[in-house]
Amino acid sequence: MDAQPQHQPQPQSQQPESEFSSFLSKMYKLSRIARSVDPTELMSFISKLDPEMIGKYMKAAKSHGKKAPPMIEGDFYSVSELLTPEERRYQLDVRMFMEKEVKPIADEFWMKAEFPHQLIPKIGAMGLGGLTYKGYGCLGQSTVLEGILAMEMARIDTSFSTFFGVQSGLAMGSIYLCGSEEQKQKYLPEMRDFKLLGAFGLTEPEVGSGAAGGLTTTCKKDGDSWILNGQKKWIGNATFSDFVIIWARNVEDDRVKGFIVPNNSHGFKTEKIENKLSLRIVQNALITMTDVRVQESNRLQNANSYRDTAAVLRMTRAGVAWQAVGCARGAYEVALKYAQDRKQFGKPIGGFQLIQDQLSQMLSSLTAMQTMCMRLSQLQDQDRIKDEHASLAKVFCTKSCKEIVSFARSIHGGNGILLENDVGRFLADAEALYSYEGTKEINSLIVGRAITGQSAFV
Repeated sequence: MDAQPQHQPQPQSQQPESEFSSFLSKMYKLSRIARSVDPTELMSFISKLDPEMIGKYMKAAKSHGKKAPPMIEGDFYSVSELLTPEERRYQLDVRMFMEKEVKPIADEFWMKAEFPHQLIPKIGAMGLGGLTYKGYGCLGQSTVLEGILAMEMARIDTSFSTFFGVQSGLAMGSIYLCGSEEQKQKYLPEMRDFKLLGAFGLTEPEVGSGAAGGLTTTCKKDGDSWILNGQKKWIGNATFSDFVIIWARNVEDDRVKGFIVPNNSHGFKTEKIENKLSLRIVQNALITMTDVRVQESNRLQNANSYRDTAAVLRMTRAGVAWQAVGCARGAYEVALKYAQDRKQFGKPIGGFQLIQDQLSQMLSSLTAMQTMCMRLSQLQDQDRIKDEHASLAKVFCTKSCKEIVSFARSIHGGNGILLENDVGRFLADAEALYSYEGTKEINSLIVGRAITGQSAFV
C-alpha cells in the first residue's frame, strides 16, 4: 500500500471567507466611528490638512500591526461634544489656524519678544472679533464657543490668545457695553476684522488691585473736550494699536470715566516694557499722558462710574479662566506625547508608575477646569453669571494651571527647560495668567464676600 500522504486540498472558500470576515470587521468599526462623528465635519477637517499632516496620519495608520499608543487628547470628558455642529466647525477652524500659522513660529517670536504682525490680517479674515456681540457685523455666538476658542488659542500659545482677548474682549467690549450707538457703529465693524486695533488701559504703575477706588490718572472737562493726565502700565497691544480705552478719574466728581484715545494724540506716549519672563510675545506698554486732549465725542457715553468698568471685566474674566484651561491642556498634551516617545531603561517613560501618576493628576485637574469653565460660560449665556462665579473660576483654573505646567516640566526632565519642547513657554506664561485681570488673592476675597456676607477688602 502506498504510504505517501495524500494531498488534502484546502477548501476554496477559506481565503475568501477570511477576507470577507476581515471586511465585515472593518465595516463594523467604521460604522461605530460614523455614529460618533459628523461626516461633514470630518471631511471639512480633512480638507484643511496639509500633505505633511496627512502623511503623518497615514504613517500612524500603517503601524505594521504594532499596537499604537492612544490618541493624545486633553478633552477627556468630551466637553466639545456639547457644541453645536456650527460651533464645532469654528473650533476646528481655529485649531487648524493655530497649528498651521502660530505653532511653527511661536518659539521664535517668544524668544525675540516680538509680535508676528503678519498674522493679524489672517486672524481678521476669520471674522471672529467680538464673537458674542449682537449686530455691528459680529457673529452673535455663544459665550461657550468664545471660551472654547480662547482655550484653543492658549493651547498653542497663550500670548496670541491674550492678544485676541484684548482686542475682542476688553477693547471691543468697552465700546459694546459703554459706547454710544454712534461709537459702536464707527468702531466695532472694523475691529471685528482686526482692521482697527484697540487696547485697554486700566492698570497703573502704582495702582493694580486697588483700581476700583484709587485711579491716579485724571480727566478734566475743558469746553467740548477733556484733558487727561497720568500713566498706565502693562497695557497689552498698546505699542501698535490704533487707540487705547483709557479709564480715568474725573477730578470734579471723583467718578471713573472711559475714553477712546488715539495713539497718535499729542502728549500720548507709549514705551514697550522690556525683559519680561512671561507672555513675551504680547507687547505691553507703559503709557504716559501729558495734557492729552480728547474730544467729548470720544468719551464712552455710557461709562459713568467704576461699575461700568467692572462690567467689562466681569464679561472677560471668564475668558482668562478658559485661557488657563488652554495653557494647561497644551502642557498636558506635550507632556503626554513626550512620555510616549521618550525611552529610558528600554521602554517609554509613560510605562512607569510615577509618570502615569503625574499624568493622571494633570488630567484630573484639567478635566475639572474644563467642566467648571463650561458651566461658567453656560451661566453667562443665561445672563446668570455673578462676579463671584467668574472669580472662583479664575482662581481655581489659574492655580491649577500652574500645577499642571509644573508637572509637565518635571516629566520632561532637563529637556523641560528647552524652548523647543514648548513646555517652558507654557510654564512661564502660566505665571502671567495667575496675576492679570485680578490676582488670586483679590478674586478669593470676591468669592469670600459672596459666601460669608462679609467684606474683607480694606
